[in-house]
Amino acid sequence: MGLIGILFGWPVAPLRGVIRLGEVIQEQVEREMRDPAVVRRRLEEIERARAAGQISEEEEALEMQEVLQGMVGGPGQAEPARKEKRR
Repeated sequence: MGLIGILFGWPVAPLRGVIRLGEVIQEQVEREMRDPAVVRRRLEEIERARAAGQISEEEEALEMQEVLQGMVGGPGQAEPARKEKRR
């Protein structure tokens, strides 16, 4: 890279850093979504919520499908956002 490339490329260097940081965060999230321990824990939470009567059978099936689809989905395919977080 010549002197001109350095001079014109320098102002966008922070932008490149932010883009790379976003890529690293996305990779980590995808890795965690496919972690069997995390998936199992989430499925157990859904089962407990169903047993406690907090969610219906349909909601249980839908949430289980979302978790499993997030685990086997391709890169860039994240789990859909929930309307509310259950405990």
